[in-house]
Amino acid sequence: MQNTDFPGNLYVVAAPSGAGKSSLVRALMEVDSGVRASISHTTRAPRGQEVDGREYHFVDTERFAQMAADGQFLEWAQVHGNRYGTSRQAVIDRLAKGEDALLEIDYQGALQVKQIFPQAVLVFVMPPSWEELRARLERRGEDSTDTIEQRLLNARTELAQAKSFDYVIINELFERALFDLKTIVHAQRLKYASQRRAKADTFAALHITDPE
Repeated sequence: MQNTDFPGNLYVVAAPSGAGKSSLVRALMEVDSGVRASISHTTRAPRGQEVDGREYHFVDTERFAQMAADGQFLEWAQVHGNRYGTSRQAVIDRLAKGEDALLEIDYQGALQVKQIFPQAVLVFVMPPSWEELRARLERRGEDSTDTIEQRLLNARTELAQAKSFDYVIINELFERALFDLKTIVHAQRLKYASQRRAKADTFAALHITDPE
């Protein structure tokens, strides 16, 4: 089975730190049981109430390097001094079963995934302003002043990559941004190629064939 033949849809959501992508992804999965996030591996330490195997698979640098060397990651990148990677097999298994998968990763990983899965839907989440992005990072209370400044500096590079994505959501009002994300997911499922992959038996029964 070729990558483009998987019946499930692959969504990739990226954003600068503080733009709100994690909250949007969690809210999406609460209202849409058909899409589930792939749990990434990371070398960073857990934050707050994070639990190993729920938010991330937390591994040390040596273990991560070995997994990367063994080709176990669909994509991986270094972000804010830590490494993050997506399990190749976990994503393929879900898509092959006709289920939708969602990757919540940085823009570097998103562009890597697009090279492997051309049908992947890339969504970039933006803050409404620099002032609001700074305020959100400060309200989280998780990072030092120096870390916040670094995240804001990195955000300039990240935001410049929005042009490489299929969709852009400006997360000014959370409810509106969530509606936009749900709309993207639903619209993708109704595209001809998606329906053709997911409902192959129906197309065959109706004698619908694609031109050579």
